[in-house]
Amino acid sequence: MDEGKHKWVSLHQHTEYSLLDSSAKIPELIARAKELGMDSMAITDHGVMYGCVEFYKEAKAQGIKPIIGCEIYVSQGDMTIKQNNGKNENYHLVLLVKNEEGYHNLMKIVSTASIKGFYYKPRVDHNYLKDHSEGLIALSACMSGEVQSNILKGNISKAEETALFYKNIFKDGFYLEIQYHGIADQLKINKQLISMSNKLNIPLVATNDVHYIKKEDYRAHDILLCIQTAKTVDEEDRMKYPSDEFYLKSPDEMYDMFSNVPESLENTIKIAEQCNFDYEFHKSKLPKFPLPEDTDPYEYMKDLCYKGLYRRYENVTDKLKDRLEYELGTIKKMGYVDYFLIVWDFIRFARKNGIMTGPGRGSGAGSIVAYTLGITKVDPIKYNLIFERFLNPERVSMPDIDSDFCYERRGEVIDYVVEKYGKDSVSQIITFGTMAAKMCIRDVGRAMNYSYGEVDRIAKMIPSVSNITIDKALEMNPEFKEAYDSEPRTKELIDIARALEGLPRHTSTHAAGVVIASEPLVNYVPLQRNEDNIVTQFTMNTLEELGLLKMDFLGLRTLTVLRDAVEMIKEDKGIEIDLDTIDYDDKAVYNMIGEGKTVGVFQLESPGFSSFMKELNPGSLEDIIAGISLYRPGPMAEIPKYIKNKNNPEGIEYITPQLEHILSVTYGCIVYQEQVMQIVRDLAGYSMGRSDLVRRAMSKKKHHVMEEERHNFVYGIVDENGEIQVPGCIRNGISEKIANDIFDSMIDFASYAFNKSHAAAYAVVAFRTAYLMYYYPTEFTAAMLNSVKGDSEKVAYYIRFAKSIGIEILPPSINESYTKFTVENGNIRFGLSAIKNVGENVIDSIVRSRSKHGKFKDLVDFCSSIDLNAINKRVVESLIKAGAFDCFGVLRSQLIAVHEKVIDSVINSRKRNIEGQISLFSQIEDSSIRIRYPSIQEFKKIDMLTMEKEMTGLYLSGHPLDEYARTLNLQTDTKISDIVGRKTLEDNNFVEETKVKDGDRVIVGGILSEVSKKITKNNDMMAFAKLEDLYGIMEIIVFAKVFQRFKSLIEDDYMVIVKGRVSVREDEQPKLLCETIEPLVRIDTEKLYILIEDQNILKETLERIKPIFVNFKGNIPVYLCTKKERKKFRLDRELWIKSDLELMSLLRKRFGDNNVKII
Repeated sequence: MDEGKHKWVSLHQHTEYSLLDSSAKIPELIARAKELGMDSMAITDHGVMYGCVEFYKEAKAQGIKPIIGCEIYVSQGDMTIKQNNGKNENYHLVLLVKNEEGYHNLMKIVSTASIKGFYYKPRVDHNYLKDHSEGLIALSACMSGEVQSNILKGNISKAEETALFYKNIFKDGFYLEIQYHGIADQLKINKQLISMSNKLNIPLVATNDVHYIKKEDYRAHDILLCIQTAKTVDEEDRMKYPSDEFYLKSPDEMYDMFSNVPESLENTIKIAEQCNFDYEFHKSKLPKFPLPEDTDPYEYMKDLCYKGLYRRYENVTDKLKDRLEYELGTIKKMGYVDYFLIVWDFIRFARKNGIMTGPGRGSGAGSIVAYTLGITKVDPIKYNLIFERFLNPERVSMPDIDSDFCYERRGEVIDYVVEKYGKDSVSQIITFGTMAAKMCIRDVGRAMNYSYGEVDRIAKMIPSVSNITIDKALEMNPEFKEAYDSEPRTKELIDIARALEGLPRHTSTHAAGVVIASEPLVNYVPLQRNEDNIVTQFTMNTLEELGLLKMDFLGLRTLTVLRDAVEMIKEDKGIEIDLDTIDYDDKAVYNMIGEGKTVGVFQLESPGFSSFMKELNPGSLEDIIAGISLYRPGPMAEIPKYIKNKNNPEGIEYITPQLEHILSVTYGCIVYQEQVMQIVRDLAGYSMGRSDLVRRAMSKKKHHVMEEERHNFVYGIVDENGEIQVPGCIRNGISEKIANDIFDSMIDFASYAFNKSHAAAYAVVAFRTAYLMYYYPTEFTAAMLNSVKGDSEKVAYYIRFAKSIGIEILPPSINESYTKFTVENGNIRFGLSAIKNVGENVIDSIVRSRSKHGKFKDLVDFCSSIDLNAINKRVVESLIKAGAFDCFGVLRSQLIAVHEKVIDSVINSRKRNIEGQISLFSQIEDSSIRIRYPSIQEFKKIDMLTMEKEMTGLYLSGHPLDEYARTLNLQTDTKISDIVGRKTLEDNNFVEETKVKDGDRVIVGGILSEVSKKITKNNDMMAFAKLEDLYGIMEIIVFAKVFQRFKSLIEDDYMVIVKGRVSVREDEQPKLLCETIEPLVRIDTEKLYILIEDQNILKETLERIKPIFVNFKGNIPVYLCTKKERKKFRLDRELWIKSDLELMSLLRKRFGDNNVKII
C-alpha cells in the first residue's frame, strides 16, 4: 500500500478517566485520531466507564465513530475471596461493546466488579464473565492479560487453556492482542501469540496501549505517575513506564511494526464495523409516582394544586388560576407530572415528620405549582418570579428542584425515597476532583523535585479567581508571563502543568445529589462503591442527558438552627412560632440588618456582607434578594451604583422608558437573569421560551449565538412568508442605537446575573434567622452553639458574640445542664456533651436521677445516685475539671483530691448492701461515707483555665489573656481574626478577601497550644503550633533557624508575641511563618533590673546568677542593664524569678544595693 494509505483503528485507549494513569484528554485525543486519518476509535479505561458518554459525544462531534469499552480486571479465582492467598492475581481484559445488549452487560460487569469484587482493584471472575458475555468483543489485553502473563511465566499450556476458555465464552469475538512498545518481553509474547493464533484458530489484533497522545507527552505523563505515587522524578525506586511508546500511533507506524501479521491490523477495522452502539439522550427514565389504580396522576396533582391555591391566597383571582393552568399544562405536555408528585411526596413526608424544610432553592421557586404543592415557600407572583426560568417548553431539559432539609435529619428523607422506589433504583452521584491551576503547579513542582519556595512563588502568581486556568493567568498577570518567558525552569514547570491541568485526579460523592430511576439503575448507568456509598459512575449532567431524574437533597445547618430555636422558644417562653406566617415587612428586623448586626443571619454573616448591609440599609425583602444577588464576584462592581440609586431614586435615568417597570425594583440596575428575560420579551417581543434561550446563551458566553440574537433583538425575525415571528425593538419604537446599548449592557451583566428565584428563597431564610435573632437572641444563639458544638473555634466565636450582647454563658453544671446548650433565665447554660469523656449514657443517667430524686447535694450523693455502669473515675474527674461540680461550693482541687476514694467507697457500700435491702430505699442513705476534704488551696487560675480548655476545648471561667488585653493592644498590630477571617455558620459561602494578604508582616500575640516539634530532612528541629488570642486561633510555623533562637519560648501554654509573615495558600487556612518570638509581658507587671558596668561582663554575670535563680523560678522578667552602653538585655524565660526577700538580699550583696531594683 502507499504511504499514509493504511487503515487501522486504535482499540486500546486510556483517557484522562484512567485516573492519574493517562494524560490523554478526550477532545485532544479524538482530534489527534482524526488528524491521523482514523474513522473510528475505542475508549478502554481501567475498570471504569466514567468517560464513555463524554467520549461518545466528542467523537460524534468530530465525525469519528466511537466504540465504547473498558479494560477490566479479571480475578484468578472467585471474585468474592478477598485475601492474599497466592491465587488471587488480577489480569487485564479489554471488552468492547457491539450493541445494546453488550452495553448492558458491560455496565453490569463494571458495576459488579466495584460493588462486589473490589480487592485493590474492581474485579470480576470467569463465572461472571460467562453469564454476561453477549454483545461484547474481548481482546486479551497487554502484558498483564491472563494469556500473556502465563506465557511470561513459561506456562504455555495454561496460556492456551485460558485462550480457549475466552474463545468458548466470546466465540468469534475473542482476539489475541499483540503490542510492541520497545520491550523485549513483548517480542517473546508476540511470537507465542502468533503461533497460538494459528494453532487454536483465534484471530490476532494489533493495538498500542495508549496512555498519552504524542510521543513528546511522555515526560508530562511520567510526572503524572509521580503525582499518583507521591514520588519525585529523581527517585530510582518508583513506578515508571518502560519506554516512551505508549502514545497514539499512526496507522503507518502500526503497519511498520506488524507488517508480518497484516491480518492483526485489518481485524481492527473488522471489529470497528461490528461495534454499533448509540446512546439515547433525553429519553425520560422517570419513575412513575405510585398511585391507586384508575387514578390519573395529572388530575390528582391538579386537585392538590387547587387546594393549595386556596390555602396560599386569600383572594384567588382569574389571573392566579390562569398562571396555575398554564404551568400545569406545560408540566403535563413535557411529561413531568410524576416528577412533581415525587418531590411533593418527600417534602410532605419531611413536614409530617417534623423535619424542617427550606423555602426552595434554584429556579423552582418561580413555579406557582411548586408553591401551591408546598414544595416551595416563596410567592412567585409577589416577587415576580418566572416559571420559564425553571421549565421552558422550548428547551428540552429536566426540571431541577433542589431541596434543603434540616442538616441532622436529611438522611431520613433519603431513606424514605430509597424505601419507596427500591434500593436498586436509587443511588448517590459521583463527582471528580480535578487538577486546578494552582494545585496542579504545586503537584508538578513537587514531582519535579523543585524546592517549596520556588514552587510557592510561581503558584502564588496565579490570580485567585474562579475557573482560572494557567493560560488565563498568563494573560492576566504580567509577572507570571515574565517568569514564564525568562526562566527556563519555570517554563518547563508551567508547560507540564498546562498539559496536566484539568485532569480528574480522584472521585468523591456529590454532597447532595440523588438519582431515582424507573427500574434498577444498573440497566441505565454503571455504578461503583465509594467508601460506604453506591454511586453512579456518571456525573450529574451526564445523568440528566441520559434522561435520568436527579434530585439534590441538601442538608442546611441553618434549618437545624431554626428548628432548635423555635423549640427552645416554645419550651422557654411558651410561644409557638410558625416561621411561614411571620411578618416579612417587619421594619425592626430590617433596621437591625441595616446596622450591620448580622451575626447568625443566613448568607449575610460575613464581615464584608455586614458592612455592605450597613451601606444598603435594606427596607424590604426585595433589598435582601438584591443584596444576596449582588454580593458575589462579578456583580460586586454594581454595588456602588445600586446604593447610590437606592438613596437617590429621583436621579435614576433609564435609557428608554420601557425599561422602568422592569428595573425600578432594582433601582435601574440589571441584577437578575429574570430581568434579562423580561427585557427581551417586553422590548423586542420574544416568547417566554425564547427569552430563556437567550439568557442561557448569555450566561454561558456563547458569542456566536449572542451576535445572532443581537440582530433579532434589534431588528426582529421575519420568516420566509413575511410573517413576523419576533417584532424586535425598532418595531416597538426603540431606536437602533438604544437597542444596541441595551443589548451591550445585558451581555456585560448576563454572564454573572443571578437567578432571582434562588436569591428570593435564600432571602426568606435570611429574614427568618434575622427575625429570631432580633426577638429571641438567647434562644437563637443557643441553637447556633448547638449546631457548631464540635468546632471549638466557632463555639468560642459565638460565645464572644453572646457576651457582647449581654447574654451570660453559664458554666456546665451537673445540677442544671442538659446534653446541649439550653436557655436558663435569659442566659445560656453550657451542655454536658461538650465535656470530653462524658458520653450520652452518662448525661442520660444524670438527667434521669435529677428528675427522680431532685438536685444532687454533694459528691457522695452524686456518685450514689448515678448508675455506676455509666460512670467511672475518668468521667467524674473530667466533670470536676470542667467546673460541673462548682455548684457544691467545694474547691475543684479538693474534689480532685477525694473523688477516687468516694467512688471506691460507694462501690464497696453497694456491694455490702444486698439487692433486697436496697430496694427498700430509693437511694443509698449510707452515713458511713463521709467526705473529709483536705485543707488545700484552690488550683491557680491559669491551671483551672488550662483544665477547662483540656476538657471542653474552651476557656470557660475566663481567659488566660484577659489580664493581658491592654498589653496585647499596645504590643500587637493585628488580631488573629483579621488574618483568618470570621467564622460563619454555613461554611460554603463565597470566600471573602481577609484584611491581611499573603506576604504581609504582622505582630500578633497570644497563648501557644498543640506545639509539635519535628525533625527536618537536614536533621534540624522546627515546630508547628496554634496561637490563640482573644479573637481567634491560627497555625504558626517556626522554621529551623528561628526555632534555634527561640526554642525556650515554644512550649504549650506559653504566652508570646510573634512577628512574622502571613502565608495564604488556596484551600487552606492562613498560617504565620515566624521571624521572631518574645515572651508576652504585662505592661504593668513587675520587672527586675540589675545594673552592670558594660556589655563585656554580660556572660560572666549570667554565669554568676544562673545558680542562684534556679531556686527562685517565677514569672518576673529579669533585665541586665549596662551603664556604659545604656542598653537593656532581657534574660531567657527559664531565668525569670519570683518576688522573694531572700533572693533580693542575695542579689544586693552581690551587685550593690543601688544596682538591683524591682519596678
